[in-house]
Amino acid sequence: MLYLVRMDVNIPLDMPKERVDAVKAEEREYSQQLQRDGRWAHLWRVVGEYSNYSVFDVADNDELHTLLSGLPLFPYMDIKVTPLAKHPSAVE
Repeated sequence: MLYLVRMDVNIPLDMPKERVDAVKAEEREYSQQLQRDGRWAHLWRVVGEYSNYSVFDVADNDELHTLLSGLPLFPYMDIKVTPLAKHPSAVE
């Protein structure tokens, strides 16, 4: 199943820089592994915001929830998930 996911990151301003840097490094490693294995199919930055739109290709809602909740930045994110279905007018 395909899902469009918007993630808005809101790191607390009082979080120590060392902790922020560590969480971001963990996030990068985790997200890149999901991209390599094909479950995180697309990752796009929202210009001017600490946000992204991503497309996930996973088996079901439960797998997506597990992946998202495993993100190191998950506690600092607002996430909106939109399930996607093939459009009848799509050429592919």
